[in-house]
Amino acid sequence: MRIHLIAIGQRMPAWVQMGYEEYAARMPAESSLQLVDIPPEKRTRKADLARIAEREAERLQAATPRGARIVALDASGRMVDTPALAGRLERWMQDGRDVALWVGGPEGLTDKARAQAEWLWSLSPLTFPHPLVRVLVAEQLYRASSIIRNHPYHRE
Repeated sequence: MRIHLIAIGQRMPAWVQMGYEEYAARMPAESSLQLVDIPPEKRTRKADLARIAEREAERLQAATPRGARIVALDASGRMVDTPALAGRLERWMQDGRDVALWVGGPEGLTDKARAQAEWLWSLSPLTFPHPLVRVLVAEQLYRASSIIRNHPYHRE
């Protein structure tokens, strides 16, 4: 199973790329993590932000491997602790389908995009900058995989 972190945004600061790569490289082969950057639509003062969000959602869908389980990162989603995430990751691994984690642009995901997701995942009630989400997701997935493998990285 592969996990595809499909995110709107590009040209991230070096610290984001380094943080993401650190945790992605630690992921076990049976649940590898791959980042897919989707360039954001241009935003102007008079831009139709709803239409921009729709086009970005279409591009997220187009970048999603056929048959992949879609998980949308969204403030309206369900928050879980790390052991619960580990249980979910373990079930995904047993299922064998690829997983596509969608991170929308500044306007978030459209209702239509959220409806396509099998799970809406909220990282926190806090609002995080988009670059940081990539690092947080990679670290939490690695932490969850360390629980599955009884690796000492995760300590409660």
